[in-house]
Amino acid sequence: MGATALIPADGTPIERIPLLAARHGATILAGAPGVFRRMLRADWPPIPTLRHALAAGERLDPALRAAWTARTGTDLHEAMGASEISTFLSGSPDRPAPMGTAGFAQPGRHVAILGDDGPLPPGQPGALAVRRDDPSLFLGYLDDPDATRACFRGDWFLTGDMAQADDRGEITLLGRADDIMNAGGFRVAPPEIEDHLSTHPGAGDVAVAELPTAPGVSIVAAFWTGPATPAQMQALAQDGLARYKQPRAWIPLDALPRTPTGKINRRALREAHRKDRP
Repeated sequence: MGATALIPADGTPIERIPLLAARHGATILAGAPGVFRRMLRADWPPIPTLRHALAAGERLDPALRAAWTARTGTDLHEAMGASEISTFLSGSPDRPAPMGTAGFAQPGRHVAILGDDGPLPPGQPGALAVRRDDPSLFLGYLDDPDATRACFRGDWFLTGDMAQADDRGEITLLGRADDIMNAGGFRVAPPEIEDHLSTHPGAGDVAVAELPTAPGVSIVAAFWTGPATPAQMQALAQDGLARYKQPRAWIPLDALPRTPTGKINRRALREAHRKDRP
């Protein structure tokens, strides 16, 4: 197609990426959401050739997308994928994802929301899955047939994410299956809380996790990296979240723990801050 990919050298400050993009006439910027947050904190002139940006690696929160659009006048689309299936959900200029959703199944992909008895109708939460005959699905884990079998439910590969779809095919992610929290007897997905807390201008990076406090007892805890105070974050939660969704612990951090691929490591948060140890 005659396209050129510009990859910044190792050690290039993230804040300089917009300057490099403008110098070389880049039309698309791609990176993890944390990269876009860092760029937005820096001072740089508009990129006249930019058509849009693309975020991947972790869930894109709506506040970050809105901030990017306000700053650049271009949209920030999201692409979701995994090592086993490449990207399979996304928004695009021709079909932007509604705010707060991951977008739509890409053309030619076979995606469903599964319940115990198979694909669910629109509006019901379940396991996000890709059909076995999807053209990009992996063959299996090398020398580990048991792990391969464990990832399938009949003809469907389980991505490990919980989601729901509407009747137009818009898919909203509800978090990893093992990250779903129990808040006062209600099942709550982290994005339901994180999206609201991220709207505070001093929030920085935000994550929530369920912390055990005693055998059989746990609370929802909020973590953030920005200058906002615990009182400010708590006031925001009280103003816009149902009581059972409001975190009970407020823990500011210098940085959120992340996996090697840049995703928030909630397991590390739970282990580092759990309150049920003797």
